[in-house]
Amino acid sequence: MTAVSHETLGTAVPVGPPATLLPADHPDLAVADQLGLHDGVVRTDDAAALRAAAVAHPDSSLAWALLARAELDAGAHGPDAVAAYAYARVGYHRGLDALRRARWRGQGLVPVSHPSNRGFLAALLALGEAAARIGEDEEAERIAEFVAQSDPTAALALRDGVPMGPPVETAG
Repeated sequence: MTAVSHETLGTAVPVGPPATLLPADHPDLAVADQLGLHDGVVRTDDAAALRAAAVAHPDSSLAWALLARAELDAGAHGPDAVAAYAYARVGYHRGLDALRRARWRGQGLVPVSHPSNRGFLAALLALGEAAARIGEDEEAERIAEFVAQSDPTAALALRDGVPMGPPVETAG
């Protein structure tokens, strides 16, 4: 057994609540199937398909996160970013509902390595970016802190889209 020190406390002896993993039948996975993958990342190139996915799976964080991301990637700023903010906020709240059903109690890891968690984290990242673009700087800072507490590797893992399938590599 490894000796426990202040450097190894979190790895040798778990500290805090256990990580929350959304279930394997989470609607985000159905959205990924509906939209399809390109190079292992959920496709976002068809706006009508994104809207159809949100209609078919309104409880999916991923569907709303992708709608928000499409607006942000189109360059929305200021008043034009309100739709992105609204989409991301819906995805965030759908994710909070799912996390609570999975016994999350407002703190603890939500690892991006788990495919079902990626939609919530993508919505959270989009919400932070949209908040900054509409001038909600304090909210953007709170969200950045929430992302770091949920999984400090999420932004890096999701920077090029939302991969589905095997765990994502977060080092680097």
